[in-house]
Amino acid sequence: MNKEQLLAEIREANMTYLMLAQNLIRQDKAEALFRLGMSEEAADMISTLSPAQIMRIASTNMLLCRFRVDDDMVWNLLTNHSATKVDNDATTKLHASILMAGRFAEAV
Repeated sequence: MNKEQLLAEIREANMTYLMLAQNLIRQDKAEALFRLGMSEEAADMISTLSPAQIMRIASTNMLLCRFRVDDDMVWNLLTNHSATKVDNDATTKLHASILMAGRFAEAV
């Protein structure tokens, strides 16, 4: 992948992220804040963006979204790579969701 392809992928990811974020915020703001891990102020700003503004912001060469999971325990639960394997995939995903919800509550 060359530099131009990489920049095009970043722009596409930005556009997809902003459109998804705007839809989530407009449908259910509280859930969007949790799922997107953003502040209420950022959500308010994104919800009011026009399509032209979204296109202009998305065309930047900087990726707008980021991984919020910086905890090895959460990654291990999500990928089921922990040393103590749990056969129930739903249980591990639930545990990861609980941990992420706790992180969101701490950030707010």
